[in-house]
Formats: sequence, structure tokens, C-alpha cells
Amino acid sequence: MILISLCPFDYKKIFGLVATMICLSSVTGFADALLLSVPSTPYDRQMTRIQPVLFSQSAVKNSNVSLAVVNHWMQDLRGIPYGFSAEWKTPSEVANGAVADCKGKAVALYQRMHAGGASNVRLVIGKRSWTSSKTHAWLEWSTAGSNYVLDPTINWSACQAQKVGARSYIPMYAFSGTEKFRAAPSSLYANN
Repeated sequence: MILISLCPFDYKKIFGLVATMICLSSVTGFADALLLSVPSTPYDRQMTRIQPVLFSQSAVKNSNVSLAVVNHWMQDLRGIPYGFSAEWKTPSEVANGAVADCKGKAVALYQRMHAGGASNVRLVIGKRSWTSSKTHAWLEWSTAGSNYVLDPTINWSACQAQKVGARSYIPMYAFSGTEKFRAAPSSLYANN
């Protein structure tokens, strides 16, 4: 005797798929992270080498840094071949070296932005995408007209933050001058 099943789907697999879809849809809230000021981060000791760049005072006070100039700086840094470094490289080491990683390129761009008079620039450590197993470094720049993600390791030009997507560039920690921040999902604040 041959039995034929009338149910072509395995209910356990369907339940697993539905549960996965619900979890993935909740991840999108992490892209809208709020930055909370904190006294320290897990990266403080590693960043000792670049503190002079983060803490330096700009002689130029020009909040109208051109997007074209920023894109030119990004293209210069994007042209440097990628090479991982365990320690944070200074901008002069990036300029004089044969390779640089995301940390070095982001710090070099931070210095150029600051020297050019740009304000509201943050060095960010986080995840490039929600599936990333390792951290990534980039800059976020807020202007009167828009907010930008500046990633000279991957992109040739500035990307408007709202066009990046909810599952990309997920911040964990940010640095701006002497200030340090930890990112928290906005959904936590919406519920509280």
C-alpha cells in the first residue's frame, strides 16, 4: 500500500522561515541609531595613536566645504590599495604607505575634512552590513542640506545617508573631537 501526503509543505520549515523573516524585518531599526555620549569605549586604547588627529583644532572655520572637494579626497583615498593593519595608522602613514585599511583611510579623510573646516564630522566604527562578521570604519558628515556616509575604502564618492539603506552602515561607536558615543537603536527610545 502506498500513502500519499496531502500536505506538500513541512510545517516546521514554514514556521522557521516565518520566524526568520520576522527577525530580519526588525533589524532595519538599527540603522536609525541614536548616539549616546559615553565616557569611554572599548576602542579607546587602540585609538591612542590617532588621538592627535581627533583632538586637533581646525584653523579654518568654514562649514561650507564643497561636496566636490570631499569626493576628490575620497577618490584619492579609495585609490590606495586595501591592506589590513592591526593598529590604527596615522594620516601620514596612510599617505606614505603602499596600502591602508578602512581605519587608516577614515582617519585620513577625517583629518582632511577637519583641516578643510568641515564641522559635524564623526569617525564611526560599526558594521558595514548587518551580516558582517567584522567591524568597519567610515565617517558620517552632517551638513545643512543633508547627511552623508563617507567610506573611502568602498565608495568613490559621498553617499546620502537616506539612500544607503537600513541594513548598511550600522554604527556601534562614534568619535568627534574629544567626544565619544555609543550607538543605540532608536526603537529602544521609541518604546521608552
